[in-house]
Amino acid sequence: MTHRWHNLGDLADRSLSLDTTAIVDLRDGNLPRTYTHADIDRLASGVATALRARGLPSGAHVAIASLNRAEYLIAYFGIMRGGYVAVPINIKQSREILDYVIDDAGIALAFVDGARRDTLSARVPVIDFDDKGADGFAAQIRPTDFDVVRPAHDDVAQMLYTSGSTGKPKGVPLTHAGQLWALGATYVQPVHPSTERFLLAQPLFHMNGLFMAKRAFSVNGTLVILPSFDVSTYVDALERYRITVLAAVPTMFARLVKDPQTLAGRDVSSLARLMLGSAPMSTALLARIQAAFPTTHIHHGYGTTEAGPSIFGPHPDGIPLPPLALGYPLFPDTVKLVDGPDANEGVLCMHNPAVMRGYHRLPEKSAQVLRDGWYYSGDVMRRDANGFFYFVGRADDMFVCAGENIYPVEVEKVLEAHPEVRQASVVPLPDEERAAVPVAFVVRQPGSALSVEALRQHALANGPAYQHPRRVAFVTELPWAGTNKVDRHSLLQQARALEATQGWSDQRQTPASLTGTLAS
Repeated sequence: MTHRWHNLGDLADRSLSLDTTAIVDLRDGNLPRTYTHADIDRLASGVATALRARGLPSGAHVAIASLNRAEYLIAYFGIMRGGYVAVPINIKQSREILDYVIDDAGIALAFVDGARRDTLSARVPVIDFDDKGADGFAAQIRPTDFDVVRPAHDDVAQMLYTSGSTGKPKGVPLTHAGQLWALGATYVQPVHPSTERFLLAQPLFHMNGLFMAKRAFSVNGTLVILPSFDVSTYVDALERYRITVLAAVPTMFARLVKDPQTLAGRDVSSLARLMLGSAPMSTALLARIQAAFPTTHIHHGYGTTEAGPSIFGPHPDGIPLPPLALGYPLFPDTVKLVDGPDANEGVLCMHNPAVMRGYHRLPEKSAQVLRDGWYYSGDVMRRDANGFFYFVGRADDMFVCAGENIYPVEVEKVLEAHPEVRQASVVPLPDEERAAVPVAFVVRQPGSALSVEALRQHALANGPAYQHPRRVAFVTELPWAGTNKVDRHSLLQQARALEATQGWSDQRQTPASLTGTLAS
């Protein structure tokens, strides 16, 4: 399908009507703003025209720093149409890291919303989405036609930054050709073109949300945009706009199905496909989500910023996807497992057109993860007898306890199999005798009085003894990082603090200070 795509900023199928709805912007829930594909097309061309008029050189890096909104995608597409590199910035990071990214990327100009204007304008020229004056977005960006730049094969389209929770984020330059290949590799022709309806609430500075937005435009579908994730507004939009396709992070749906009343009386039967990815999940969570959406096909997918989202798919022989399987390789010769105990377990390496050519200005880091064109993901996988792949854990999350290798995700799966556990996250706590021991932060089901000892006995009965958590903290919520994943770095800090103060939970109480600290 990639024959009609050349520039990542121009995904419209012009053989179809462009008068259908492209975006419903719910930034103001009481006043939805609707844009057709023709509107987005001409406004994105207006962005390209305005940037060209400023004299920016081809390949200049142009940032976007904003909550989700229609203008975000208009700017994103327009930047790339004009032959520039779009750099979506994580707006939830510290000022220090934000300044680092601006300098590291060499940002020439930034599109911002009002809340981000002062921070960015002190460093680079800005165009403010919310500025109603002569210098604002509406005044500068006028609908027009533009001869979209046709990029060379290795021209960079966008640069995303890794989350950098334990260090400075790394810039990942991604080409037009590679991203268009990824889009084509997972392209699903709708039964009725232009009738697919997507809902976006995860941040557009992250690959998960950004790729879903591009997928929506690739089928001339409708994208309903929320500024950020909130359970109530998400469910409202899901029902009101009869959403048919979703991509999301599992933590989002863990919150959505937390309270059975959230979906009570709601008609969400239009949801045909749900793709969960960007973070691990358990069988128990998958079962709860499936029970809440009984007619929806749910797939736990996999992808990385550095190698794209087009890695796994259905089995070529039609074998049904087992629970928690990521799928069968779309192109078997583009994946391999290395550094494992045998050929069916090890670190996943990928070699496909979407793989980055190297981190931005980080040759040593690039050399650590790129070997002869293969991207070394750091994700430990296992392959079953039918060729399906499963996520085991991060190689760098693995820790040693008394000589035994422990992957936190494996412990979390055991804990979340308990019917009274809604969500769990496990981190290593340094230990003089055993190097490190697993400790768990656990969210109980509403009304549960599950004790530490009962949970420990469950872990001992259902997994290796060395894996059971030596400490437990019952919390109301797990902390989120900016990408809607669990913030493990924050939990590591909390674990050390709890150990120092002996503040872990016991059978009688939940530490009040921890409940308040970790709720988000």
